[in-house]
Amino acid sequence: MTSKLGAVLGVASIAGLAGLLWFATRPPDLIVQGEVSADRVDVSPRVSGRVAKLNADVGDTMKQGAVIAQLESPQLVAAMLATQAALAVAKADLDRVTSTRPEVIEAHEAEVRAADADVVLYLSDKDRQTKLVETNAASQARLEQSSRNLESALRAREAAQANLDLAIAGASKEERALARTKVEQAEATLNQQQTDVKELTIFAPIEGQVTTRVAERGENFSAGAPIYSIVDIAHPWLTFNLREDLLKGLKVGDSLSVMVPALENARVNARVTVINAQGQYATWRATRATGDFDLRTFEVRAQPVEPVEGLRPGMSAILTWPRPER
Repeated sequence: MTSKLGAVLGVASIAGLAGLLWFATRPPDLIVQGEVSADRVDVSPRVSGRVAKLNADVGDTMKQGAVIAQLESPQLVAAMLATQAALAVAKADLDRVTSTRPEVIEAHEAEVRAADADVVLYLSDKDRQTKLVETNAASQARLEQSSRNLESALRAREAAQANLDLAIAGASKEERALARTKVEQAEATLNQQQTDVKELTIFAPIEGQVTTRVAERGENFSAGAPIYSIVDIAHPWLTFNLREDLLKGLKVGDSLSVMVPALENARVNARVTVINAQGQYATWRATRATGDFDLRTFEVRAQPVEPVEGLRPGMSAILTWPRPER
């Protein structure tokens, strides 16, 4: 019995020693350091202008859509007023070519009536002269003069009627199209300038904290020049750089446990959202001594499962990662 117990204890001792030796020789896990990051937006004007008002400073939290800065541009406002005047002129010209004053039409109608009266008069005179010539009471020359007077009256009536028709019809379709195009062109220019004037008021594109302020009151800023930087600190995410041989089947949706030293080594549960290959410059180069091949570096992003109080961009994030098997 004693011999059996000794044998069992011996086997157990050997097993324990083997396990201890395995743990002692097992390579430790890798410590991968990443950081907490967040979306950042550089706020810049779409048009050039001079800074008239700044409503935020570094450290302030801005709501989305809040007015963060106000620019001014007297030149842009003056150009808009000039375009408004040009639009009024174009509309007046369009009204002119598309309509005729009632007084003008009435005047042409009076000319037509006068021409009709002349035609009736000279037609009656011609009939009378024709009868007198038949009875030799008038000369042929007088009849011919009467005929010429009637012909002139008929032409005058045609001209008067044509002037009346033209006054009623107004300008030609080409003139109307040209006038209408001028109005549309002025309206388009005015709309663009009004939009540019509205762009002098700059709104916060996201809700977040102002981390950088470049502008000072009175400075001139060109379009696209950053005035502020805003960081969305309410939605931070974690980012790590891993060699491709460390990924070990990692996929989007997997869970990670990340330690944040700045929060007293608190553990943050996160879910992988992005696995993205870095550029060629971010490659672990192989050494000739080992004969290994180049390994690409991948960015791994993870989103905290729940909001973490005090988690801010720039904090370190520590991830324990198993070493690749050789």
